[in-house]
Amino acid sequence: MVSKTDDIPASVPNCNPVDLAEAGDGAQDSKDTSKTSLKDSCGCGHSADTAMVNGDGAHGHAEEAESKQDGNGEADGGEESNEQEVIVIQDTGFTVKIQAPGTEPFDLQVSPQEMVQEIHQVLMDREDTCHRTCFSLQLDGNVLDNFAELKSIEGLQEGSLLKVVEEPYTVREARIHVRHIRDLLKSLDPSDAYNGVDCNSLSFLSIFTDGDLGDSGKRKKKGNELEQIDCTPPEHILPGSKERPLVPLQPQNKDWKPMQCLKVLTMSGWNPPPGNRKMHGDLMYLYIVTVEERHVSVTASTRGFYLNQSTTYTFNPKPANPSFLSHSLVELLSQISPAFKKNFTALQKKRVQRHPFERIATPFQVYSWTAPQVDHAMDCVRAEDAYTSRLGYEEHIPGQTRDWNEELQTTRELPRKNLPERLLRERAIFKVHSDFAAAATRGAMAVIDGNVMAINPGEETRMQMFIWNNIFFSLGFDVRDHYRELGGDAAAHAAPTNDLNGVRAYGAVDVEGLYTLGTVVVDYRGYRVTAQSIIPGILEREQEQSVIYGSIDFGKTVVSHSKYLELLEKTSRPLKVQRHNVLNEKNETVELCSSVECKGIIGNDGRHYILDLLRTFPPDLNFLPVDGEELPPESQRQGFPRQHRHRLACLRQELIEAFVEHRYLLFMKMAALQLMQQKANKDTKTDALAITETSETPSESNADTTQTQTTASESSSATEASTDNTSQTDNSTSAASEAATDGEESSSKPTTNGPLDLTTTQNGECKSPLEDPKSREVVLNACKAVGSISNTSFDIRFNPDIFSPGVRFPDDSTDDVQKQKQLLKDAAAFLVSCQIPSLVKDCLDHSALPMDGATLTEALHQRGINVRYLGSVLEFVDKTPAKAQLEHFYRIGISELITRCAKHIFKTYLQGVELSALSAAVSHFLNCFLSSFPDAVAHLPPDELVSRRKSRKRRNRVPGGGDNTAWASLTPNELWKNIASEAQSYYHFTIQCESVDQVVEKYGLQKTTLLREISIKTGIQILIKEYNFDSRHKPAFTEEDILNIFPVVKHVNPKASDAFHFFQSGQAKVQQGFLKEGCELINEALNLFNNVYGAMHVEICACLRLLARLNYIMGDHPEALSNQQKAVLMSERVLGIEHPNTIQEYMHLALYCFANGQLSTALKLLYRARYLMLLVSGEDHPEMALLDSNIGLVLHGVMEYDLSLRFLENALTINTKYHGLRSLKVALSHHLVARVYESKAEFRSALQHEKEGYTIYKNQMGEAHEKTKESSEYLKYLTQQAVALQRTMNEIYKNGSNASIMPLKFTAPSMASVLEQLNIINGIIFIPLSQKDLENLKAEVQRRQQLQELGKSEEPTEDSPLELEDKIPID
Repeated sequence: MVSKTDDIPASVPNCNPVDLAEAGDGAQDSKDTSKTSLKDSCGCGHSADTAMVNGDGAHGHAEEAESKQDGNGEADGGEESNEQEVIVIQDTGFTVKIQAPGTEPFDLQVSPQEMVQEIHQVLMDREDTCHRTCFSLQLDGNVLDNFAELKSIEGLQEGSLLKVVEEPYTVREARIHVRHIRDLLKSLDPSDAYNGVDCNSLSFLSIFTDGDLGDSGKRKKKGNELEQIDCTPPEHILPGSKERPLVPLQPQNKDWKPMQCLKVLTMSGWNPPPGNRKMHGDLMYLYIVTVEERHVSVTASTRGFYLNQSTTYTFNPKPANPSFLSHSLVELLSQISPAFKKNFTALQKKRVQRHPFERIATPFQVYSWTAPQVDHAMDCVRAEDAYTSRLGYEEHIPGQTRDWNEELQTTRELPRKNLPERLLRERAIFKVHSDFAAAATRGAMAVIDGNVMAINPGEETRMQMFIWNNIFFSLGFDVRDHYRELGGDAAAHAAPTNDLNGVRAYGAVDVEGLYTLGTVVVDYRGYRVTAQSIIPGILEREQEQSVIYGSIDFGKTVVSHSKYLELLEKTSRPLKVQRHNVLNEKNETVELCSSVECKGIIGNDGRHYILDLLRTFPPDLNFLPVDGEELPPESQRQGFPRQHRHRLACLRQELIEAFVEHRYLLFMKMAALQLMQQKANKDTKTDALAITETSETPSESNADTTQTQTTASESSSATEASTDNTSQTDNSTSAASEAATDGEESSSKPTTNGPLDLTTTQNGECKSPLEDPKSREVVLNACKAVGSISNTSFDIRFNPDIFSPGVRFPDDSTDDVQKQKQLLKDAAAFLVSCQIPSLVKDCLDHSALPMDGATLTEALHQRGINVRYLGSVLEFVDKTPAKAQLEHFYRIGISELITRCAKHIFKTYLQGVELSALSAAVSHFLNCFLSSFPDAVAHLPPDELVSRRKSRKRRNRVPGGGDNTAWASLTPNELWKNIASEAQSYYHFTIQCESVDQVVEKYGLQKTTLLREISIKTGIQILIKEYNFDSRHKPAFTEEDILNIFPVVKHVNPKASDAFHFFQSGQAKVQQGFLKEGCELINEALNLFNNVYGAMHVEICACLRLLARLNYIMGDHPEALSNQQKAVLMSERVLGIEHPNTIQEYMHLALYCFANGQLSTALKLLYRARYLMLLVSGEDHPEMALLDSNIGLVLHGVMEYDLSLRFLENALTINTKYHGLRSLKVALSHHLVARVYESKAEFRSALQHEKEGYTIYKNQMGEAHEKTKESSEYLKYLTQQAVALQRTMNEIYKNGSNASIMPLKFTAPSMASVLEQLNIINGIIFIPLSQKDLENLKAEVQRRQQLQELGKSEEPTEDSPLELEDKIPID
């Protein structure tokens, strides 16, 4: 392991490349970027690119983030060498002047690493030059090469003038021009986002913030803002409201009412030009209808665009008079149509004002489950795309399909020795993956829609396979009885996702020389399609000849290959796979390092591929009954083993990691205990001291470096042995030496800390420096006890072939096999007895807060629990004493279980539906599932084109085309019976309900929530309107309400590893209180993320959120606002507009808006968050208490006391329910309510609430605690006020009108006090430090750094700020 030091001195040189504060001083706000390039230590100047939203000085205008990829990487600490020779050269870029025809010259900031092409992109996006696409840039008359870097161009320097010169068109350029103009005309139109194409997705933030937040802060400071705020929320948002309307989910954006520039722009029917016109330079003809109803025919020629004399029926290509020849179509149209000129200009103004994050494409398509009725307009480009590029021609590679396999594998082979190389490689991998996922999805839909010819058209539809665009597609059915013994179709359906998990795992380990296939699993219209890239040459050969490793018949015949063993050996440690022997058909022993199904094939390109990775992880014995095998009692008590649909159930990688870590702790404890006993028996100080010496030196100098090396800080102490998904390097120095030193020395000082590099061999297996036989025996015993495969160190691996039918093991490995069986049983028991309880415990203390099905699934998966355990989890919750505090969890679990059962049924239901009846069938299913209407009758589509005599031939073509009207006979009663029996057989969970209304009643579910869950899971898109689910007279859905059905796509998410390490180090720093350093590391991470992922990604979203929080804590409110706004936009675009994460981002943004004095915006945002929350999970959820406290506080701040009370009292109720009466959260809630009553001068109620709070503080914290004191002070103050009020009232009663009334102090709360409470409830704590404290702290940190650089500490106790205490817990 090379230790990468990214602690403070190395990785954050004082010139942090994008120091946001410094960038903000620029003329154009935070859109300015300081650009830096990075020469890495070898001096050959690899620069790392970053996508940054880059503005040009003069116009303060943000371009598409992709348009500027400028160098902004930063090498992480010791690049393969421990001397930190990272020289960061600050190339702050320079300014060039650009002169375009017909516009004033303007300045543009560029950086030396940019390509000329990127200036092209900027010009095509700028408001005044956006209509030009076909031009070259010239410097002193020389044309610049598009792909040259600016620094390589002679004579280009600060202030150079670049001329934009119009170039002659070609057919390709003319098409690009028309496409670009069409994109500009459609730039505000959301229909692409609704239709789920071109990676567009929705975002509604700007409706609530009235445009960009950055400016509004300055704009709205006129006078006192309180007067003009309308604070009343819509009725359905108020606490206790029962309506859950759908329409507000997508508020109407006034910008989306498109300003019409043209009525029609399409290709003319006269295309392509005949030969004689080609020789006059005609490239193609367009047909245009202007808003003024003028019909014109336009010729695109090499010189530009002009009007010709053709009409619809006569061809006359001669130029009209006047012909208005213009180089750009926009110039031409502006001359012939005044409306076009006016509207196009207005449209571009609006387009440029939008936040770039609203328009940049996302890396993977996000689909919306609701959409309004969108008008379908004529669109030539869309029409052309549907028939040309969709057949596998990608526009950017002229005339050929992409070789996906070659692209995927070549990017893997890119060098990765240093940071710039790794960034380049990860960026290429990510880009190819997202392109591949998009192409595979498109292909899978084409296959199911019947638009692709099968490669074996003679066979029945279920068995057909397809090739489209160099991707191989197969359907998830059990063809040729391949899976007969494993569960038939159910197994064939589960295998692709298991295989995908395997591909993901091997891809993450990333061994050089071992290749996996690009794999995407698509569920669409009830079918599961697997899309894979094609191994070169595999289609020409029989499988038997090509497989040189593994087995093609589940272990009857097995072969092995030395090269594969060598490659797979490298993955065996991180993936915990044990090398093992199996017998082949001739009873010979064959050695494998994977499951038998895993096949090795050498392609014609000479690469070693592995495929069929469906058993990468060991089987799950809780769902695999085996004759004669007993499970541990923990499993048996819960009713395991259970029969499952198929025999492919395996444990998740997260579970394996957790199990191994758990065993590691056990191992350490046992070794330590035994060593202590030995030591007690025989006081051999000498041995132990010798050990201390060996471990002391490396560990002290290394402590700092290893601790931050964030493969989850692999310090091999018991407390820290956390495992990382990809590389878990258990550098346990035979653990015993560690335990020995600690056992003895722990009283005086923490000694060893961090892996001891001296004793580590390459793959992280540690040889013991102990030659002492006694210690060896201790380790041996501990190893045996925890099931380690090695006797000298801790090392647990699994044999994935145990319990595979058809696999036989040689006699000499019976012991091993027995051990492995035991290990599997233990792992299965561990899931049930440790992981499920720990999940429930996390939900009880609210460290896990699922809000909907997706976040619940994520919470299960993080702990390695498969969703098939959902029933068991719910039963466990049901038996928990604190069941009431888990009600939200239980309810989300039930609704997830029900919608998953419905999804299973829907899948087979859809397979029998032909395309023309799809909307009728889907609406009928939803009626049966959700509508209270008891006899939902399907309306067989009144066949728009009646032809009863269907030809027999057509019948066979559609996959699964059987009786196509069987779906119509489904009734609500039958569907709910099926759901109950599915829940019983799949999840072993009993639902005693016959109808949707009973379920809703019994479990407290909401029908809108169920609708959202089922739509998202199955890809249904419905019309956004109010549905009347509860009418008993008519069904809720008609076929017009079903707008679309989308694919549900699973694919690999390649990671940006370096960026992630920076991010984790940053988080660690922040947790230790080093905010500035943390902030710099996270900024750095943000750069690297941008570099790899482009501008939009879930991880960038997390990065921005944390950055905003840090900005806020450090007092930079505007910067916090700007970052959080980006986080919200990104979350809406990448995760979805009502995803739980988005809801949280809205809450954070509201807080920063409030702090920035934008009260009305803060309220709007909070109301939006509350609406989404009600839709997604309903009112009864612990998170709702936080949201309502926020709303209540802001309303208190704007003196809306009665409204404020409604929200705060609701928060109090929810907090009391979920945190228990004695919780500090409840005390705080009481205090907040008391403050509002005080403002209303209702002192009795205020006193009553504050007393409750005081009692809790006193009982929980004791009399002396400051919280208790604060509360008692406040009680005194309230009592005084109450007495004063009473006196005044008495005075009035006694003396009537001429009483001398003492003025009472009625205070509106100050904004500062409201903000203080907001910070407290949102978990933000400011630590007040005086200037002197800060100076001392700095000096101390510097002193420690110097010591550490010298490589030795003065006194061992002086721990560097990074070290965590590593004392081994000794039972």
